[in-house]
Amino acid sequence: MRLNYIDNIDCLEGLKQIPDKSVDLIITDPPYDFMTKHKSNNYTGAGAFGKLGRTYHGELEKSNLITGINYDVLDELVRVMKKVNIYIWCNKEQIYKYLDYFKGYNMELITWHKTNPVPTCNNKYLSDTEYLLFFREKGVKVYGTYASKKKWYVTPTNKEDKDKYGHPTIKPVDIITNLIVNSSTPGAVVLDPYMGSGTTAVASVNTGRDFIGFELDEKYHAIAQQRVAEALEEVLKEEAWMM
Repeated sequence: MRLNYIDNIDCLEGLKQIPDKSVDLIITDPPYDFMTKHKSNNYTGAGAFGKLGRTYHGELEKSNLITGINYDVLDELVRVMKKVNIYIWCNKEQIYKYLDYFKGYNMELITWHKTNPVPTCNNKYLSDTEYLLFFREKGVKVYGTYASKKKWYVTPTNKEDKDKYGHPTIKPVDIITNLIVNSSTPGAVVLDPYMGSGTTAVASVNTGRDFIGFELDEKYHAIAQQRVAEALEEVLKEEAWMM
């Protein structure tokens, strides 16, 4: 486990290297969980916790979204937090599972509404909303400002970032930045066990926080490392200009 570095390992393996109660905030966007027709693949865990669950790993046959949760990873996330202070992006079906696991904690539902969703709506509503659950333990403060504390965002899909970094579920940096500002102070340690293309790391650098990250996919790991290097370079330039 290294501060301000994204390790190219499975998140459960990485989490076990983090000491108890050493993380101030977790922000994560676990991949959705899929199960193929072959039971031997053993896909388990909400958001596909573990190697086999990464939907962009391996060849998946026709699949059905399932909503199981690998509690081993959730247990590890709770273990490493000083106090429960966690944001989890999820699909609609997974909300119930997370609510059950984090029963008793303060909860907020934050939503991102897209003005240009994919136009597929046969026998269903548009997929124009993404859900973000925020759980916090008693005593965990919410900082930020009137502008940063909003619970709903309305923007177009961030196509520019998708095209630039190639990640299918990349989240806008400004949303992640608000979460970090609202739920931590400068110098805090922010963990993202599913770093993807590195948005949480970039937002952490931009706001003066340390980060810990894991990303199993080599392609996205390389992209994330490059984005972090660019963000650090920009911060150094700004600091030099201010001197």
